[in-house]
Amino acid sequence: MSVPYETAAYEPPDSPESPEEHLARLLGRALNSFELPDETIGRLDCALAYDSSLHSAHHSAGLHRETYRHTWLLADGSWLTLWELVHNTAPGSEPQHEVYVDEEELRAATARLPLPPDAPDFELPVTVQLSPVLTPRRYIPDDSADHARRLLRRAENADRPGADTAELLATASAHQITQAFGRPSRAGRAGQSFSLYEHAFLLRDGREVSLWEVEHTATPDGRHMCEVYVSEDAARQAMERRAAQVS
Repeated sequence: MSVPYETAAYEPPDSPESPEEHLARLLGRALNSFELPDETIGRLDCALAYDSSLHSAHHSAGLHRETYRHTWLLADGSWLTLWELVHNTAPGSEPQHEVYVDEEELRAATARLPLPPDAPDFELPVTVQLSPVLTPRRYIPDDSADHARRLLRRAENADRPGADTAELLATASAHQITQAFGRPSRAGRAGQSFSLYEHAFLLRDGREVSLWEVEHTATPDGRHMCEVYVSEDAARQAMERRAAQVS
């Protein structure tokens, strides 16, 4: 979750950026971006979403230092973080931006800054809440009503969407399936697998409706099970419950 903090050195964009745009802006302002490993930049080519937040700050006698945590969600479900150091301790007091791949490098760079040791300092807990990727849906004009029927038919959960949802989706003219990343925070039994998919439907009247499918093996005998929910929150809560029941 980004922390509101006013400083002349860091101004968030007026409108949401794509992960690629955010990375380009970060590297464009960092004086040492050329030092980043090519492997790190290459991995960020497949970023799906990102989050930026203020991590800590240090202010005294007109000098300041802030550190920001930039985290990307990659297509394979892993995370990658870059640390940005912003300060005005260089001659002329112009804001300087530097970027580092880990906290050890960040701490070493911070220790070199000419800031008084007794300057006010605070550090914030790091909480990541990824900003969604704002890209238009790519609907497939297929037999989407039949796809909705088959999805609801294979759902085994007792609280699956009912007849009203089935009737509504009978008017679907197109659909899109995307995988949502992130495992349950509760660790389940070794070997369990969880997958979450959003099935987005475009109705003939232009409305959009989504169903959330959970596929998992958190069953007593390890078999695959399909559950369907009307919201992502309900689907993720179900993943948590399933992981807890057989862990």
